[in-house]
Amino acid sequence: MSAPEASETFISHLIELRTRLLRAIVMVVIVFVCLFPFAQELYALLAQPLLASLPKGGQMIATDVTTPFFVPMKVAMMAAFLISLPYVLYQLWAFIAPGLYSHEKKLAAPLVAVSTILFLCGMSFAYFLVFPVIFGFISSVAPEGVAVMTDINKYLDFVLTLFLAFGITFEVPVAVIVLVKMGVVSVEKLREIRSYVVVGAFVIGAIFTPPDVVSQIMLAVPLWLLYEAGIVAAAIITRKKPRSEEQEAPYRPLDESEMERELDAIEAKQDRPEGLS
Repeated sequence: MSAPEASETFISHLIELRTRLLRAIVMVVIVFVCLFPFAQELYALLAQPLLASLPKGGQMIATDVTTPFFVPMKVAMMAAFLISLPYVLYQLWAFIAPGLYSHEKKLAAPLVAVSTILFLCGMSFAYFLVFPVIFGFISSVAPEGVAVMTDINKYLDFVLTLFLAFGITFEVPVAVIVLVKMGVVSVEKLREIRSYVVVGAFVIGAIFTPPDVVSQIMLAVPLWLLYEAGIVAAAIITRKKPRSEEQEAPYRPLDESEMERELDAIEAKQDRPEGLS
């Protein structure tokens, strides 16, 4: 490929990338505009686990002047991105798919779909199961005479951190499968380091959750179980091979006599007159 052709190809890829990004952004903006009138209700839904754990008459506060406006808007933007995520991933897939081999497409498409579902499952797990435990613990250990009134902006930062932590935790099976398929690590090695992973899971649980044992276990145990699920899935995927590949004879280099015969056949073909070829 000449330099001008390579330059044109590169520019065409940039143009297509820009088009895909613009389509994804436009979709997110459209969904955000539709959700913006319901921003207050969305934040109330997000804050429900904390509000349900507060004592009777408890409430949240806003310490900045603009916080009551911008925090619900952030929540609406986050919800718009999650709703638009399938379309955004489709645009990403449409851009990279032409450059993949057929076997890569067969692996990448399911992994993208499964990783999206697992991330949403991690967020749901945090919202419905972990948040009530965490906020119930925080409210129960508050000293007498201390009113628990969380700032809405700090609450948003806290729940986003936990959403991200549990979402990434639920991506462990996908990460394990990708590492095994890339040859970075083997299934046997993953089984050998199982004990270290269990210890690391509880360390991660202690870092990203409040200091109560229950919430730490609720992050560490799913992380460990999902790691085991990833090992099982990776073992099944790597064990499946086409019969043609299994029956194919292993590669064997030619010996000297075979090499000489091949060279003699090539020389005889080159010396043969064109009319007889």
